[in-house]
Amino acid sequence: MRYIKIHKEGRLIIGLLILILLLLNLYLYTQIPLAALVANIVVSAFLLFFFLYFFRNPPRKVKIDDVSLVVAPADGTIVVVEPVDELEYFGEKRIQVSIFMSIFNVHANWYPVNGTVIKAVHHSGRHIAAFLPKSSTENERSTVIIESEGKTQILVRQIAGALARRIVTYAHAGKSCHLNEHLGFIKFGSRVDLYFPMDTEIFVQVGDATTGNETIIARLNE
Repeated sequence: MRYIKIHKEGRLIIGLLILILLLLNLYLYTQIPLAALVANIVVSAFLLFFFLYFFRNPPRKVKIDDVSLVVAPADGTIVVVEPVDELEYFGEKRIQVSIFMSIFNVHANWYPVNGTVIKAVHHSGRHIAAFLPKSSTENERSTVIIESEGKTQILVRQIAGALARRIVTYAHAGKSCHLNEHLGFIKFGSRVDLYFPMDTEIFVQVGDATTGNETIIARLNE
């Protein structure tokens, strides 16, 4: 029998929501007409379903023998594929690939390659719309530097959006990371940027849909 698996970042929130909705509807049962109570129950059920849907954690496993391949770290839509000056860590021109996640996408983030985390740092910032280019440098964000098994360093940046108020990052310096493993979770609309060496072969273009931990987006020159 299939069932909905909830990401660990949503379990407390959903538990509290169920308690609040239960107490609210029990109270309203004695205070309002039956028709109004039924309407409130319908709204409560919709709200609960939305949170269950948002924090869903689909089981995904990918098996790749080529260590140079890069897997999408998130569900969403490609909104940027272009060379840019990456100044936070590399201080040089890199290929930026950005994945925008709507509130309807799975919001878990996966490691895009096997390797070792070199650096992980959180930056406070604004909460403008995540699809805007300046959100990469102005919004609240977490930057993770990963050295792949082939010794190529890539940057993965989790970015909060207009609704997102918390970025969860499990990465830390020195951690061994692997495909099929969660890098973190961003609560409500957001995006993930990746920065690759200029000689990386990119397999996606703006407008393409990605599935986290499934879609192959690039090949490193290893």
